[in-house]
Amino acid sequence: MTTLDERHGEGARDGEGHRDDVPLGEVEASGPTVVPLDQPGTALPPTMGSKAANLARAARAGLPVLPGFVIPHRGGGDTVALRRAWDELSEGGARPLVVRSSSPQEDTAESSLAGRFASVLDVRSWRDFRTAVETVLDSAHLPDGATAPMAVLVQPMVAARVGGVMFGADPMAGRTDRVLVSAVRGGPDSLVSGAQAGTDYWLSGRGRLLRTESAQTSWSESSRNPWTGSTQGDSPLTRHELFRLARLARRVRRVFGGPQDVEFGFDEDGRLWLFQSRPITAMAARPTRGARLLGPGPVAETLPEQLAPLEEDLWVAPMARGLAAALDIGGTAPRRLLKSVPVVTTVGGRAAADLRLLGTVRPRHRWLALLNPAPGARRLSAAWRMGRLASALSGLAADLAADVDRHLAEIPSPAGLSAPTLAAELRWTRRALVSLHAQETLAGALLDEPRRSRTAAGTALAALAEARALGIPDDQAAATAPVILALTVPSLRGRGRLPDAFMPSQMDGTVRPTTARTSTSTSTVTPTALPPREALRLRIRWVQELQVRLVREVARRLGITMERIGLLRWPELAAVLDGGALPDDLHARVPQAESPPLPDAFRLAEGAVVVAERGGGSGGLRGVSAGRAVGTVWDGTGPRPTDAVLVVRTLDPALAPLLPGLTGLVAQTGSPLSHLAVLAREFGLPAVVGATDAVRRFPRGSRLTVDGTAGDVRLGDPS
Repeated sequence: MTTLDERHGEGARDGEGHRDDVPLGEVEASGPTVVPLDQPGTALPPTMGSKAANLARAARAGLPVLPGFVIPHRGGGDTVALRRAWDELSEGGARPLVVRSSSPQEDTAESSLAGRFASVLDVRSWRDFRTAVETVLDSAHLPDGATAPMAVLVQPMVAARVGGVMFGADPMAGRTDRVLVSAVRGGPDSLVSGAQAGTDYWLSGRGRLLRTESAQTSWSESSRNPWTGSTQGDSPLTRHELFRLARLARRVRRVFGGPQDVEFGFDEDGRLWLFQSRPITAMAARPTRGARLLGPGPVAETLPEQLAPLEEDLWVAPMARGLAAALDIGGTAPRRLLKSVPVVTTVGGRAAADLRLLGTVRPRHRWLALLNPAPGARRLSAAWRMGRLASALSGLAADLAADVDRHLAEIPSPAGLSAPTLAAELRWTRRALVSLHAQETLAGALLDEPRRSRTAAGTALAALAEARALGIPDDQAAATAPVILALTVPSLRGRGRLPDAFMPSQMDGTVRPTTARTSTSTSTVTPTALPPREALRLRIRWVQELQVRLVREVARRLGITMERIGLLRWPELAAVLDGGALPDDLHARVPQAESPPLPDAFRLAEGAVVVAERGGGSGGLRGVSAGRAVGTVWDGTGPRPTDAVLVVRTLDPALAPLLPGLTGLVAQTGSPLSHLAVLAREFGLPAVVGATDAVRRFPRGSRLTVDGTAGDVRLGDPS
């Protein structure tokens, strides 16, 4: 809103040649020139505009609305009637007026168009009034050349002691059981224009103060003065005024059938006025009651990228089944729940896990966890002590790794496989991944590995260094040492995958996982010597790469690209391999748009809308590699500081080559059992995970203290 002088300059008051006796507007007029706000016809948005129609409806319901009149869209040009209405409302010019826009295109359920059209404050003379009306009508001309239908709302101007905006719901949290009030001293115009920051109040539906925040400070209900009923600090509103506003919000909700965005003001006599009411158009999505707590968690360490539909079926589905089997064996979740709720799912093509099922978050009520005689970790520990898995797990892991190695070594080149054999091999890979994921999870939970035990990633780094020393290009290194694939992530589309030189056997394209030969020497890399969990993780990556090879051969035979075949689902691909035809609509399918990374912890609202969990939802900071270090924050791009502390969202295996020479490692998500956490321990690198919003809070170049022993991260050097 503006004053008349701000809109037209000082000359507007004494303007020469003003059209005092010419009808307003340039469009053809029809209908009445003036309609009082309390007449039934004023509630018709097409001619009176949404703002005036809403106020007329509120006035008829007994809400505290100022009197006024409306100049309808395409209203008649009766200057005498208009002057009579102005004279009556302004008391002959003694009472200042507010002249406001009221278009059918603003203040609707779809769009508020807040601030798009003009409003003029403190209008006193007849000449000023005519200019203000012209200003409002002129604002109907849109930048694209169109002209919005426009009515003009005229009301007395109130010298508000306190004013502001009230939402009958909390639009940021999506809560309809809350009321959000933002208030300033004076009228609401300085608040809605952004010229002045307000004090925010969160109220319950019945008016109880829950939280207060201002630009200077914040305080809770407990900080209010119990004797005066006012809040501490320079709070514009008293407790009683907040109660009255909450009551007004309830009344407005009943009149309009839902929570509204309301502009209000308290005058010098303490009377509360409703200046405007419109639907809340930007309510945040709110998860349904009992929605699962999801997050990238440890699955992002294996599948950090956005996945195509076929990638989801090849990699996420077996992972979910394997983890469910491990949780069932360990007794950490009811079997009925595991059958009905996937442990791992995808949201926007990105893998996410049920954080509570995986035990990566603290229970909501810690005292209930203490009363529970067998929470998840204790049940697994009990299973270990009772010997149910103690003597068998290491041998089972070794047997499974050997079976996978044997199968990989026996597979001929995919180009020589028949269609039924291709289908059979792909089915085997999915079954193998279920078993590998299940045993890898159990091994990580139950087997104690030496503190500085070898990791697949560490072994891969050594193999990569050896290959580079021999002059082998990086894109061919995996052909000499398949363990190097531990540094990459699977992808049908080539992202994060080494080129075709993957298969070590140059002649038949088979995987020989136990030794890697270069052109001049035999590498000392022996993946079979890895601890059970690391050996299983490496086999997972090998099987995934075999799937990529098999699918690429299918795409070649079908004459379609890898991107196009990635749009199939597994049942469709299996049907094609069994002699069926490609889906008729495959040519019309388009890849999913690039989705942003998922929050560290979130819940899903209606329509699969991601709602980030406040506080990150994680179990808090955790030290995963002991030690203490001070260094400079680095995000992995650009020049590396000499004392770099790498700060990342998740422990992506592709970051492993960056670890040598680092001072510390901080991640927003991750677990002590992740590749990079184990590798950090192998390098003696202090590392902390669970640092909520770390990428934003710790900008590149800032100083950071990392304590991997205590699980603490702080900005600045130690004091």
